[in-house]
Amino acid sequence: MSEECQEDLAHPILITGGGRRLGLALIQFFLDSGNPVITTYRTHTVVVEELKAKGVHCIRADFTSVADVNHLIQEVLGEYQGLRAIIHNASDWLSEGGEMAPYDLIQRMWQVHVSTPYQMNLALAPLLQASAKVLGKPTDIVHITDYVAEKGSDKHIAYASSKAGLANLSLSFASQLAPVVKVNSIAPSLLMFHQDDDEEYRQKALNKSILSVEPGEQEGVAAVQYVLNSRYMTGRTLALDGGRHLARRG
Repeated sequence: MSEECQEDLAHPILITGGGRRLGLALIQFFLDSGNPVITTYRTHTVVVEELKAKGVHCIRADFTSVADVNHLIQEVLGEYQGLRAIIHNASDWLSEGGEMAPYDLIQRMWQVHVSTPYQMNLALAPLLQASAKVLGKPTDIVHITDYVAEKGSDKHIAYASSKAGLANLSLSFASQLAPVVKVNSIAPSLLMFHQDDDEEYRQKALNKSILSVEPGEQEGVAAVQYVLNSRYMTGRTLALDGGRHLARRG
């Protein structure tokens, strides 16, 4: 292993919402690559215990709680002197028409998807800058947004607006932190189905894109790899949507 690679592995990667799906796949990829990983989780599960056993630093943080977010930031600042990357993957997918009042719904969506990443980026930027200085190359912030950030959603209005807000953070932080830290967004549509999604729903979702495939979480992992490896991409959104914007309409 080269000296450059060895230095890179000494700087942890912080992945929010690492207990399942894409977050979990990212953690496994970086562990397999030898990178130390910090992750956050909202609910304690067997998976969290398994991650701890593998050496992952797991921090419980409910992103709807200001106190939890502040605790997370202080714990990372207290434990680490540098970070290779922050990957904002934690998400909360709620729709209008449920039990939550509209004001509470939009406050929750923006707290989870905009306010928390905003606070974390500001507070933890010095750690990214410190690692960039040691590594001799830019470090990274990656915002996992959503296809609907550009298109909107009549069934998930508050959610879509907050993901658009998260995408906009990429522009501002990319400008503020350049050239030391690169800041980009990854905007997936369908990556993987839930186990309880029925066949009718699956086919309808597949038909929304011209490639008509369920690519799986490894497509998201590959996208994160690309963004972290790039030395010439910042303030941009990488779309993972199977050509959904070109979908044929009858």
